[in-house]
Amino acid sequence: MRLRGVVLPDDEVRELWVREGVVSFDPVPDAETLCDTGWVVPGLVDAHCHIGILYGGGHEDDTGAVVQAEVERDAGVLLVRDAGSPVDTRFLDARPDLPRIIRAGRHIARPKRYIRDLPIELDDERDLPAMVAEQARRGDGWVKLVGDWIDREVGDLRPLWSDAILKEAIEAAHAEGARVTAHVFGEHALPGLIDAGIDCLEHGTGLTEATVESMVERGTALVPTLINIDTFPEIADSARRFPVYAAHMRDLHRRSRATVRMAYEAGVPIYAGTDAGGGIRHGRIADEIAALRGAGLSAHDALGAASWAARAWLGRPGIEAGAPADFVVYRADPRVNLEVLTDPEYVVLGGEVVRSR
Repeated sequence: MRLRGVVLPDDEVRELWVREGVVSFDPVPDAETLCDTGWVVPGLVDAHCHIGILYGGGHEDDTGAVVQAEVERDAGVLLVRDAGSPVDTRFLDARPDLPRIIRAGRHIARPKRYIRDLPIELDDERDLPAMVAEQARRGDGWVKLVGDWIDREVGDLRPLWSDAILKEAIEAAHAEGARVTAHVFGEHALPGLIDAGIDCLEHGTGLTEATVESMVERGTALVPTLINIDTFPEIADSARRFPVYAAHMRDLHRRSRATVRMAYEAGVPIYAGTDAGGGIRHGRIADEIAALRGAGLSAHDALGAASWAARAWLGRPGIEAGAPADFVVYRADPRVNLEVLTDPEYVVLGGEVVRSR
């Protein structure tokens, strides 16, 4: 096929051809024209997504996992970093019409310190390095830790792991060639995670100027999942037995946009993730991009956080010669009109049109 449009992020009007599923900038004879106008964006990325977790809780079956992947694809998401799933979704890799998935294996937590039935639970934290190494070998270059959760004895968010064991565990992942990320809401777990050399933080609502500075020094990335953070007041309402925790969650939500803006202005790499699965429905990447824009990211950077910048961070190409033809075409500039993100003109995956208006 042939198409012409404004290609992002370079902002240049170009002609593209697709041949045998890859991008070419050289003319392909007898190519069918897909479009002569539009904005062509590298396939969108949801960098925190859970394909295989049932909405409302529990494990999704194979049919449901396919539907979740289809919903993401139709929203323009062609690459997913699955930030922890209790089910094996590798059967989806045989479907060329579904998004590519980069898996982080299963969540790793302590007993009764995360959502029931989702994580691998370790009674003894000394087992963490070995489990991290095992999940690194099972995943696609990522491991997911639960960094903090409510401690019912304390009545508030507290870290799950000691600083020393975190350092050992993250070193074990790096030795396997994997990066590590962690769920973390509050303030207390952040210094230990960052100082241990963690590669990314999920949510990060408890970030302070000091921990942001440490992230910048180490190059630690942040995936804020802002549309999930917007469920914090509801979580607080359901936690009447733990008033300190409930007040803390409301406060973290209240300052969440300012926290993201602080990290962005300091130079922390920020990527878009919806936390779809469980409490957030799939297909909401446009909402997360809009939330990042509302938190202070430029329109260009908010879109890049869910496209070209995220793809580079995850080691996947954008729109370049010889790269897989994975891109989304919009009828207007999505940086100017965020609403067009909810209704792509075309979604092209592996050189095939998998959705059109």
